[in-house]
Amino acid sequence: MALFGLNQRFRLWLQPTRGLAIAEACIIGLVAALSAVFLKVGSGWLGTWRVQTSQTVPVWLVLPTVGMTFGFIAGWLVNKFAPEASGSGIPQVKATLANVPITLSWRVAAVKLISAIITLGSGMSLGRQGPTVHVGAGLAAGMSRWVPTSPDHRRQMIAAGAGAGLAAAFNAPLAGVLFIVEELLHDLSGITLGTAIIASFIGGVISRLLGGGSLQVDLELVKYVTHFTLPEIPFFLLLGILAGLLGAVFNRGVIASIRIYQKLHLGLPIKMALAGFVSGSVVAMLPEYFRNYAGLREYMIISEANISVAAIAFLSQFILTLIAFGSGAPGGLFAPSLILGSCLGHLVGVSSSYFLPVDSPTTYALAGMGGFFSAVSKVPITAIVIVFEMTTDFNLVLPLMIVSVAAYLVSDKVMPGSLYNKLLQLKGITITQGVSTEGILRKLTANDVMQRRVETLDADMTLEEAMQVFSRSHHRGFPVVEEGKLVGIIAQSDLVTRHGNTQPSNQLWLRDIMNHSPITVKPRHNLSHVLYLLDRYHISRLPVVEARKLIGIITRADIIRAQAEHLNYGNFAPESQKEPSYVVYQTRSPNLGRGRLLVPIANPETAPILLQIAAAIASDRHYEIECLQIILVPPHQSPSETSVRTAKSRRLLRQAENLAKKWRIPLHTQIRLAHEAAQAILETIKERHINLILMGWKGETSTPGRIFGNTVDKIIRQATCDVMLVKLGESQHQPIPQFNRWLVTMAGGPNARAAIKLLPALVTLGHNPYIRLTQVFKPSQFPPEMIVLEQAIRLLMRQRKIASNIDAIPIEADSVAEGVINLVKTENYDVVVVGASREGLLQQAVQGNIPEAIASGVDCTVILVRGPIS
Repeated sequence: MALFGLNQRFRLWLQPTRGLAIAEACIIGLVAALSAVFLKVGSGWLGTWRVQTSQTVPVWLVLPTVGMTFGFIAGWLVNKFAPEASGSGIPQVKATLANVPITLSWRVAAVKLISAIITLGSGMSLGRQGPTVHVGAGLAAGMSRWVPTSPDHRRQMIAAGAGAGLAAAFNAPLAGVLFIVEELLHDLSGITLGTAIIASFIGGVISRLLGGGSLQVDLELVKYVTHFTLPEIPFFLLLGILAGLLGAVFNRGVIASIRIYQKLHLGLPIKMALAGFVSGSVVAMLPEYFRNYAGLREYMIISEANISVAAIAFLSQFILTLIAFGSGAPGGLFAPSLILGSCLGHLVGVSSSYFLPVDSPTTYALAGMGGFFSAVSKVPITAIVIVFEMTTDFNLVLPLMIVSVAAYLVSDKVMPGSLYNKLLQLKGITITQGVSTEGILRKLTANDVMQRRVETLDADMTLEEAMQVFSRSHHRGFPVVEEGKLVGIIAQSDLVTRHGNTQPSNQLWLRDIMNHSPITVKPRHNLSHVLYLLDRYHISRLPVVEARKLIGIITRADIIRAQAEHLNYGNFAPESQKEPSYVVYQTRSPNLGRGRLLVPIANPETAPILLQIAAAIASDRHYEIECLQIILVPPHQSPSETSVRTAKSRRLLRQAENLAKKWRIPLHTQIRLAHEAAQAILETIKERHINLILMGWKGETSTPGRIFGNTVDKIIRQATCDVMLVKLGESQHQPIPQFNRWLVTMAGGPNARAAIKLLPALVTLGHNPYIRLTQVFKPSQFPPEMIVLEQAIRLLMRQRKIASNIDAIPIEADSVAEGVINLVKTENYDVVVVGASREGLLQQAVQGNIPEAIASGVDCTVILVRGPIS
């Protein structure tokens, strides 16, 4: 007990406080600075080696080779250890801060750091600032798991780590703070701003002390002077407009590049190797100073007028950045934006010298850096502060503001919205801006959160009957209805007041004691209005009515729940509670089975085979079969009030009934009206106590962010029974389906065991069946022990004596999907059985969908089995 008390006190001491947040911010700033310096030094060393090697070895050989080799290595590291580390990293951080479940941890930070060093050292035209932000956020996320912090506290620490990473990369502490507020978190609360300032300043100072200097330190060795006169304002406006237009074109090019790479269907290592090879080949044809991108930026700032060099630099950097970034390489767009801005500013500065006495294009180049950065990242204030902090030149402030603001306005007009949000949308993730509690209350309506199933009392009920209802219920009040319309409300306090009445309780009617003028709300009223009424009249519930018809009730608990859900999952739009499905037709057989198997049927072509599979399982397990037909109704219509024709659906169900009579299996049928198919299926599983659901599956989905499709994904995640998905192969559409040769992939775990338990029933579909159990292992791994396969064989032998027709042989392949597909094609299997867990399927959404890859790569039947969940 003493140890327990000590542990409790320690956990309480670690609870989030202002002091703890400040201490964490200091550590995060230090760690982010160290990682930024390591990234700068590591990538700089590799870049220097690449440039020096190109001076001794033919440049046309070394640059493409280094680019391709390093690109492949970096891609392999990311693909193998942390697929979340691909790309810039800023979209992933932004999604995490919006409560999207994207992995952000020390592992991701370490892989990002090493792969970014290799990528930048390969010569790709990308920056280290985006990866530094990602690394800082990942380190902060890992650190925040040490203590029992709240989700808000963890988000603040992640934001502080991201800001510290940016500050350390640019030596610009203020810019790190502003980037958090302007782009990532949109939060100005005291604790958030305080931790961001502390982490960013520590990151910037430590980076500068350790030699992580950026533009300011590099330019101390050269002499440059900025000038600004009022007659130059039109030219700076022109520079801002051009930067905005070209920045919008650049953003569109980034999106287009990613989509082109996606259409190639190549792995990340191959895409990055291709990008590295092309980058190296192009740079090999350019002048020598193009091989050092940081040096190129400084050259454009301090060099004399040279239009041809600036034009070539802008065009080559524009194209090479799109090629590199679209491949998914771990690198950012900040540094390329600055280079492109300096080139564009140089061009405008030289052009202005033909009309005004401009000594040097330096001022235009520096202002162009801020303008192009602002146009691409849509953070004008951060862009202004970054360039100012790097140069500390007050002469530059006004031109920088003119160019950056003009560029932002033009770019946002041509291509509205954040580039990082659009990059997330390509992955099926949509982020809405964070909503405050007050904003949530104004955004959500009573219709969004009300309870639609309402317990009511009848106006003609006696007081005695009402008291019995109250004694059996936890509710302290009920709406009173008459012919479906609300006529009053009765509270427990009303019963107590009337209890002392001399008139007998069985002679008092509710209509005599109820409140005849209850406070109500309409479905369209927002939660702010609802809360006002609850507080104004000191009540705990409000009926929701429409034309006096009671359609729901809303309580304080409903509002609290809605606020909690919106704060935890604010990235997703609130979804109103849908009406339950409605049964319009059903038949029942005697309940003779030990369990029930649910078969939703919709396609007349596949229904007979699915029912045949269901019959085999039902016969083996002594199950009853429940056939379900679902008719979808529009969202604005109530399933219980919609008139539909069921003749076509009943014909399909009668076919199932005839097959069941033939197999002598109890069969029940029903037709449900519903807003969603998944909703109707889940309600059927619960109401009919289903043990196993058997569903057809087309083998692929075109829905972004989904693995199998909206309906099947929801069933896999939420169904409490066993789930079995069947993608029918080409041979199964023939008059005599083939179920003779079975390939079962094994990895251990409950789902593989569930698949094995189904095999004895399934193999009865064929004649003289043959079963091959296999495990896939990679060439870099040792062959697996035979324990899992041997246990599966013993399990099969206990259920049915078919051991003579079973083989258990592991195979070597680069991936599970590749190994299975090759095995099916070489040995002609009829059916592939895959066991997969719900957690595994969620992980596959990030790393590649194994079942979908197998199903689309083979012509035979694929069966996916998922065991029960609690």
